[in-house]
Amino acid sequence: MTAPTTYRFSFGPWNISEGADPFGPDVRAAFPHDRKFALYKSLGFDGVQFHDDDVVPGLDQLTAAQIAQRAGEVNQTLRNEGLVPEFVAPRLWFAPQTIDGAYTSNSASDRAYAWERTRKCVDIARAIGSRAIVLWLAREGTYLRESKDARLAYERLLATVNQILAYDREVEIWIEPKPNEPTDLAYVPTTGHAVALAYASTDHKRVKTVIESAHALLANLDPSDEMAFALAHDKLGSVHLNDQNGLKYDQDKNFGAANLRAAFNQVRVLDENGYGRRGEFVGLDVKTMRTQAGSPVVDHLKSSRRLFLHLLEKVRTYDRARVEDCRARRDYEALELYTLEHLLGVS
Repeated sequence: MTAPTTYRFSFGPWNISEGADPFGPDVRAAFPHDRKFALYKSLGFDGVQFHDDDVVPGLDQLTAAQIAQRAGEVNQTLRNEGLVPEFVAPRLWFAPQTIDGAYTSNSASDRAYAWERTRKCVDIARAIGSRAIVLWLAREGTYLRESKDARLAYERLLATVNQILAYDREVEIWIEPKPNEPTDLAYVPTTGHAVALAYASTDHKRVKTVIESAHALLANLDPSDEMAFALAHDKLGSVHLNDQNGLKYDQDKNFGAANLRAAFNQVRVLDENGYGRRGEFVGLDVKTMRTQAGSPVVDHLKSSRRLFLHLLEKVRTYDRARVEDCRARRDYEALELYTLEHLLGVS
């Protein structure tokens, strides 16, 4: 019998934030970025998610030697803290050259900038010991559909994926779908789109997806179904667990905060299908409530990890024989009552 998976957890340093939003000022004092790494282990986390400029701030203004030096310093910090760099993502949504998209921009010079930034990101990832590149295609979409040639945009996205695969023969690319925000409509809005892009690439085994709970909910999809689809194709590189209250802006609520049953099913799908047995991380992408005081604020990270582990216990004590009996008899009323009572601890 296969031993139960022991999960490893990760988060990005941006999840310890200052409480800013588009409509008001910061509400908490900034906590120095370099001091965040010392917090991970005490919170129960082993993995660090990175953007390229989390590793090397201001990298567009630095030489290759300066970038390498800074990446080397971060690599040493991670080793000192016993941390693993899960992935590095090129931050392609703040630069002036990416206002109208990066890889899908109508401007050839802007597309050239996007590739150069991506190339640097791959170099940074390898310098800190990571082999995964996450592509969150933030501005690869439009506010009005007539502004871009959609077919050409998809061809350019595929060309970029192939270019990365050719640039480094060992890296994996994890595509993170999101249907909107900051664009009105994104070109790779769902897991199915990401998986299709992977299969169209020159080396589909090195192209996977990252599924964020809130992003799936924003597409009016069930996160556990998205995860199951990716797992069925061996395309789930990582997950970003959080929660979302309806079809609103990306809220990054604590995992399970809005819908415990949906969270239970995400944990169930992951655990039943062997996610994590090859070392995959359970990534969290959660923001504390804007009004929360203190610095650093980390309870949202502890709470989300704790909820995952509570739900994991519920998953592993879920009576599979009873479930199969209900399925065989097609008694879904009984199955629903059992599931809800199990979650409530009264079954």
